Amino acid sequence: MQVYSTPTCPWCQKTKEFLKENSISFHEINVAADQKALQHMVDKSGQMGVPVIDVDGQIVVGFDKQMLKKLLKISG
Repeated sequence: MQVYSTPTCPWCQKTKEFLKENSISFHEINVAADQKALQHMVDKSGQMGVPVIDVDGQIVVGFDKQMLKKLLKISG
């Protein structure tokens, strides 16, 4: 699972906190520091905004808690 983010994005922080609270491991990709990663994110999602979360090929744009719970099979 990948989380495309920037250091100053509050929704990125919320996304990462949510994943950590639920013991979900992820690879964070800082698109502010990596133009190639930014382009890859845009190609995948069609979006310039962050966060973009890639859950096994399923793209979630923004901190969509309900969608993340569904994709990650988190109850509650």
